[in-house]
Amino acid sequence: MTNDQVKAILTRVPTWPDDRQQELAELALEIEAELTGGEYEATPDELMAIDEGLAGKAASEEEIKAAFASFRQA
Repeated sequence: MTNDQVKAILTRVPTWPDDRQQELAELALEIEAELTGGEYEATPDELMAIDEGLAGKAASEEEIKAAFASFRQA
């Protein structure tokens, strides 16, 4: 993608739905952090999802096997 193409799409971003603009902003910040060697800071939504995942109970071995079996069938 050329610089002109990047500039063109960025001028259209404000016409996108708010949630998609937010998604692009978060992705751009993550990329920038990687390029500058900075640390990525999770969004409040990401932190909440992490907390929810950590608060839940772990799947049993049978549940894991069933999940993998369903993936293989798809």
